[in-house]
Parts: sequence; structure tokens; C-alpha cells
Amino acid sequence: MPEAPEVDALAHFLSERLSGRAVTGVELVEGRAWKTRARPLDEIVGRTVTAVTRHGKHIDLDFDGVHLGIGFGRAGWATWSAAGEPEEDAAPGAAVIARIAFDNGILGITDAGEWLSVQLHVVDAADEVPSVAKLGPDAADPRYSRDMLAAALGRRRKQLKALLQEQETLAGVGNAYSDEILFAARLAPTAHASALSEDDITRLHHALHDTLAAAVLARRGVPIAEQKAAKVASMRVHGRTGEPCPDCGGVIEDIPGTKGGGQWCPSCQTLPASD
Repeated sequence: MPEAPEVDALAHFLSERLSGRAVTGVELVEGRAWKTRARPLDEIVGRTVTAVTRHGKHIDLDFDGVHLGIGFGRAGWATWSAAGEPEEDAAPGAAVIARIAFDNGILGITDAGEWLSVQLHVVDAADEVPSVAKLGPDAADPRYSRDMLAAALGRRRKQLKALLQEQETLAGVGNAYSDEILFAARLAPTAHASALSEDDITRLHHALHDTLAAAVLARRGVPIAEQKAAKVASMRVHGRTGEPCPDCGGVIEDIPGTKGGGQWCPSCQTLPASD
């Protein structure tokens, strides 16, 4: 799943290549991804890109007031083929959902999931996309403060891993970075938000900020075809089941109840005293 650092890098990549460029043609390969039936994709043909922005794990292409919203879902991503070059292949196992041709290349939208999760919308403003409208504060925003995190946690009896992935509470964090953030904070993913002490909240805020800030910087400039590999290589605990913990040497394990979808170090990450 692409998360804020990868989608941020993609937004910058596309902004550099598409700003001021006109759409010359479109192809919707998978109609189920199209969510604004009354507004066809070819509404953007002939229009010029004036801005590319990220909203959580979504990208918005602004064509001078007509917006194409792209939600990558669980396994969506993009390809870019410069004009005059062979079309870039989708990642192994991925299907092409749509192609958008510009005067300098082709943007492909892909999905590698077992079920389709990419969503495409043509709207008049980015927040007219329902999933964008309900997003909480952006997790990768340097202005996201400790007080904002404390307010989001409240006294909720919800496990931290699930809460960090709740886009209405905190936009941009998914499965992988939630594991990395909680490892850095030394907090068990099964701990409840309501059990955190003031020190725990401070530590979690530092981990959230430092983990995402480092990842955003690390992903910038990485070719979009290599983003997934770069993300996987950077993980300290996520996807490392059975490997030694990079800090204590203990064994990385699957988080109970995740069916292998999340990982932690039981030796390093503890439950709050009141949980």
C-alpha cells in the first residue's frame, strides 16, 4: 500500500513533469474504478495541469479548476513513460486501470490487488472526492503537533495500530509505517490509546514525526518504479517476521490478530502500565 511518503514523492515527480502540460487523450481500461459516472474521463482532454497535490494517500491533478482525484487504495500505483519511449510496464501482477496521455508522455494508473481498490473521480474541487473530504490532519505535516495527537487519541479504547491507520483521524499512515512508528515509539501495537501516559504520547509524537519526515526525504527523487522496493528495504520491523530485531537482537514476530499483516518486537515494544 502506498503511504504518505511514497505518494508525496509521486506528487513531486508528476508536478515536475506535468505542470503546464496538456492532456492529449485518455483511456479507461477498468470501468469499475470510475466513480463519477456523470463526468467522463475525457472531460480533462485538452486541459492543462496547473497543480499536483497530495491529500493523505490520494493525489489530485488540477486542470485549471477541473480536478482528477486518484485514490490508490490498497495496491494502486502509477507508471510514467516519457514521449518517444516504450510504455513502461506495470509492476508484476499489476493491471493497468487507466492511461492519461500528455504532450510529453503517458501516465498509467495501475492496481496490483486481488480486488480493485483504485478510484478515479472528476470533480470541481479536491475535497469533493468523498474519501478526501473525510480525511483527518496529515500525519506527515511538520505542523502536526503533540497536542493534536493527544486530542486524536483522547480516551479511546482502540488499539494503536488500528488508530494510526484510521484516515479520518490521521491521514497518510498505512500498514507498514504504523508498524515502524510504533517500533520507534517502543509501544505495543495492541496497546489502547486510552492507556497511554503523557510520556507515551510524547514519545509516540516524536516517533510519528521522525519516521515520516525521514521517509519523505528518503523517497524524494527515487524513480516511481523503484518506490516499492525502496520502501520495503527501509523497513526495520514491518515484513521482517522471524528476523532479529535491529535494536535488541530479539525475534520480530507477527502482531497477534493480523494474520501476518503487521510485525513488532515483543522485547522492545511494551504495553502501557495501565492497559
